Amino acid sequence: MRENTDYALTRTEDAKALIRASPWATMISATSAGPVASHYPFILDEQDSDDPDAITLVSHVGRPDERLHELGSHELLVVFYGPSGYISPSWYEVDPAVPTWDFATVHAHGVPEILSDAENLAVLERLVDHFEDPLPNPFRMRGTLATSAYAERIVAGTVGFRLRVTRFEGKEKMSQDKPVEVLERVVAALDRPGPYENPELAARIRLVNGLRTS
Repeated sequence: MRENTDYALTRTEDAKALIRASPWATMISATSAGPVASHYPFILDEQDSDDPDAITLVSHVGRPDERLHELGSHELLVVFYGPSGYISPSWYEVDPAVPTWDFATVHAHGVPEILSDAENLAVLERLVDHFEDPLPNPFRMRGTLATSAYAERIVAGTVGFRLRVTRFEGKEKMSQDKPVEVLERVVAALDRPGPYENPELAARIRLVNGLRTS
């Protein structure tokens, strides 16, 4: 990722916040057969370390992705994406102006540790609980004898892993270089119905730039 200090996301807690909010990620390996990419949800292993600057991720892959990635034998890159979207210069009402794309992303690197079947099942449960907890009647992987038996069968088709992140790069480009009056016009345009309506990105631009909420 191209370095740009104006948009660098360097605080560990900011990286963790983006991962929590955007758990669907792309995992990339440079294998002996060439580059391999897959897409899976990741969650933070919040209890893995007492170090606030440590980032540990847990996830799983469906077989045979663990072989395709040669999982555990080399570094893995996991890319998380926050809000993003096209920004039209027509919204700026200044001249000259050019189009751009605002976005937030975190690139996490580390060598994955393969989990045992028991640990993998626990991680699968945590993933399900993480996404089900906000629902009024959350599903549980082992909520009944039938679902418990099914969960124990399907775990054999997956490989769980833990990734202790050894380094990360982050970038958050949210039109920070624009004056307040231009930012206000940009977020108003993103909030309006239309081809580039993007209230999530508008909210993020407001937050990053300290704009008032509407």
